[in-house]
Amino acid sequence: MRSELIFDALIYESNRYLLCRLVAKGTRKLHRPNTRVQDTTNEMLERLSEPASPSNAMVIGRVPAERRAA
Repeated sequence: MRSELIFDALIYESNRYLLCRLVAKGTRKLHRPNTRVQDTTNEMLERLSEPASPSNAMVIGRVPAERRAA
């Protein structure tokens, strides 16, 4: 249920406004055509509810240094 996902994500990000913005940005980045937006939103909440680790870290809106134009 989505409310459980939200409460799990609030453990790691207590600011609800910031959590909403992160979910919206992540949903726009991760959404695939021919899939439901609701499923993508749930996937984003699941990713945010997990503790951050280097192996599954996801940075939204940043471009790796090797892809930046000079």
